[in-house]
Parts: sequence; structure tokens; C-alpha cells
Amino acid sequence: MQVSVEAGEGLERKLTVQVPAETVEMEVNNRLSSMKNSVRMDGFRPGKIPLKVIKQKYSGAVLQEVAGELMQSTFRDALTQESLRPAGDPVIKAKDPVLGQVMEYTATFEVYPEVSVAPVADMAIEKTEATVKDSDVDNMIDVLRKQKMDWAEVERASADGDRITIDFVGTLEGEKFDGGSANDMPLVLGSGQMIPGFEENLVGLKVAGETSFKVPFPDDYASSELAGKEAEFAITVKKVEEPKLPEIDEEFAKAFGVESGDVAQLRTDITENMNRELAKRLRVLLKENVMAALVDANAVDVPSAVVKEEAETLKKQSEVQSPGNNIPVEEFMDDAKRRVQLGILLSEVAKTAALNLSADTVKERIEEMAKDYDDADEFVRYYMSNQELLRGVETLVMEDAVVDWIAGQAKVASNTSTFDEVMNPESK
Repeated sequence: MQVSVEAGEGLERKLTVQVPAETVEMEVNNRLSSMKNSVRMDGFRPGKIPLKVIKQKYSGAVLQEVAGELMQSTFRDALTQESLRPAGDPVIKAKDPVLGQVMEYTATFEVYPEVSVAPVADMAIEKTEATVKDSDVDNMIDVLRKQKMDWAEVERASADGDRITIDFVGTLEGEKFDGGSANDMPLVLGSGQMIPGFEENLVGLKVAGETSFKVPFPDDYASSELAGKEAEFAITVKKVEEPKLPEIDEEFAKAFGVESGDVAQLRTDITENMNRELAKRLRVLLKENVMAALVDANAVDVPSAVVKEEAETLKKQSEVQSPGNNIPVEEFMDDAKRRVQLGILLSEVAKTAALNLSADTVKERIEEMAKDYDDADEFVRYYMSNQELLRGVETLVMEDAVVDWIAGQAKVASNTSTFDEVMNPESK
């Protein structure tokens, strides 16, 4: 077998393979000979058909079959011989085989790049650090109290944050319009439920109080008939209620899963959960920073076929998460390219650092994930028995191992933050 390789544009390679005529002919003859006892032909007893007759009738079909199989086996051998790692399926071109002649074909494909990762010790990485403080736990308890908030009627005038029940009628140039009226509608003042300017006019009103005011609809309002126009609203207040937060007592603790009703235990549970969520988030931030630094430090050319395949995968995931959201695959290409780059780089770092997975480490990760589910044992059994899910967890564990290794080698600068800043960055 003779093999030659031509480099095309970028990562493209053209592999030319020539299989000696003797190899093809010998395989064809062997196969025709093996057919002698199984072929049935009118005028001949089983096993007595002359090989010449078998060749005349079946050599063409056998040659095509042999050529196809030789293409597959010699292609694999040629890749090994030339140390090539194809990315995606090859485009194979071959002439019709002729018995007694050299069989030649070409295979064009992209290859994975040869990667030499830049020195990790030169990488600069920012690591965010934060702790859960008592004040953070207090804030979380306040959030939980608001989740169980009730409303109590009051006789005073309405204030921001109160819930009022109103009747209202809206008009445009003295005429009512669709959707502009309602009866017994509850509205929390300051919630932004209504158009800008509406709720502000309801502060300071008592039960049975009436008022009217004009406010314009926003220019980008959904209804083109109302957008940008000024409407007048006549309001009658039916009820004013103020928020009533529950006491932090036995009943409150039981409402959040503490069967004993022990408030101290509730606080302990909340603290543990916050610490767990904070650790996850800090881990995500470190991983993002390591990945970004790794990509920035290593320019990697990636196979377009693999990027396209990854983009298709991202598109399918998007459609599952948001049915009917038909985004063109081109919109996913940048993210896909970065993911492929990271995959190549992470694999190379794992080889450089000789990182290996253990079954125990993978199971520990699954058990950690299971803590967020009611039936943790069933979750673990399901993941351990599903090979596709198991491979996904193995990938995550290996990524974490690479992140830890890089963070241990690189220049790491710590950045102290607060629980709220880490968990709610949009509120900064």
C-alpha cells in the first residue's frame, strides 16, 4: 500500500492511497473460491461449479464488495501510518475498480490541530472569594418571610408597597377603549404592573376615595392603537392593605421543611444551603476565568466540520429549552467555535498534567448533584446506569480537575467579594 498526504487550506488534508493490484486480485479470488460450495446454478451440482464459471458471473459484484472493504481497512491503516486524526467524516473519491489494476482513491478531510499549550505558569487568573455572614443569613430569612407574606386591611391612606383593590375606567378623548376598565383589581403599589405614572397617582388614597388623572401610554406599547396616546383614568379605591410578614417561629420553621419547628435548626439549614450555593457559584466563576485565560493564551485553529456539528448541537438544545424558538444555526457558530477550542485545549492540558478520572470521584460528583433532589438515591442510580449522562458527568469532573491543576500552577490574584455580589451580580 502506498500513501501520500497533501496539505490543503488550514487543517484540510488530502490522503491518496494506492492498493496493489495483487492484493485486490488475491482477495477477490479467495472470496470467489469460498463461494464454490454455496452458489447454486442451473445445470451444475452443488459444489461442482467450475471456478471459471463462478468468476464470469460473480467477479464484478465481488470486486465492488472487496474494493469497499479494502477502502475502509486501508484508510484506517493509512491514518495510523501518517499519524493523522481526522475531524469529521472524509469525502472519498475513487474510480471504478478494475481487476488486475492498482486500486486508488483519495480521502479529503480536516484534522485536529497539533497543540502545544502555552506555559500555564505565565497565565494570570482572578479568583473571587466570599463567605456567608450572619447578615447574609438574616437577609435570606427576610426573603423567605416575604415569600410567606400576608396582607392586612388598614384604614389609613395608601402608601408605596401597599396592595390596593380598585375599580377603574379608562378613556381616550372621552371614549372607553378595550382593556381600559376593570373591577375589584388588586394592585401592589410600586410593582410596575401598570404603565408608568399610573401607580404613582394611587398613593395617598383611602377606601372609597376617588380620583382621576391622565397618563400617556409608552411609545413602544404593545397595542399600536394606544401607543404614545394620553388616556384618562377614573379610579375608585375599594380596599387598602399593608404587607404583614410572618413571625420567625415554630410555624415558620415548619413551613420551610424543619419538621421539629426549631428556629435555630432552620437558620443552620439556611446557612448550609447558602454555603453550598456560594461554593458552586465561586467554582463557576473560577472555571470561567480559567477557561477565558486558557483560550486567550492559546490561539487554536479548529476544524470547521466539528464547529458546525457543535453549533447544530447548541441549536437543538436551544429548541428543547425554548420550543418554537427557531434560531439560525449561524447564530451559534461563535459559541460553538469557543467550545471546540476549549475542548481541544482541555484535552491537551489533561494529557500534559497526566490527569486521570477515578470512578469514585465521578460517583462523588453525582452524589453531590443528587442533594438538590428529593429522592437522592434514585437520582444516583439513574445517572450511574445511563451511559450518556455518566459521560457528561465524567467530562465535568475532568474539566474541574484541569481547572484545579491550572489554578495551582498559574498566577492567581484573589478578589474578595460579598455573598450578594457573587450571587446577584446584576444588583451591583
